[in-house]
Amino acid sequence: MFSPVTVETERGALPVAGLAPMAIVPALQRQGIGSLLVKAGLDACRKAGLAGVVVLGNPNYYPRFGFVPASDYGIQSEYAVAEGAFMAIELRTGALRGHAGLAKYAPEFQLV
Repeated sequence: MFSPVTVETERGALPVAGLAPMAIVPALQRQGIGSLLVKAGLDACRKAGLAGVVVLGNPNYYPRFGFVPASDYGIQSEYAVAEGAFMAIELRTGALRGHAGLAKYAPEFQLV
């Protein structure tokens, strides 16, 4: 699942998407299902014209798709998260460079 996220920067708001952490039923894991879902979702976000995607998840899983620590772009999470667990990917080369700021999720995420 992807949800709207805004990176609030000095230059204004940059719309990106937030990828929900992947979860596949254990009996169906290691068959490529999660990878196919992530790749298809990233392609859909790219076609929608988004600059990038952020994810809070396993730093050993998401780099295979091109995710790097969001801090590499100067993007911080609005939540207290473990070092390396908040990651980002550019959907167009250079799209996140120069957009350091705070990633803000929809207000509904504050209710959890």
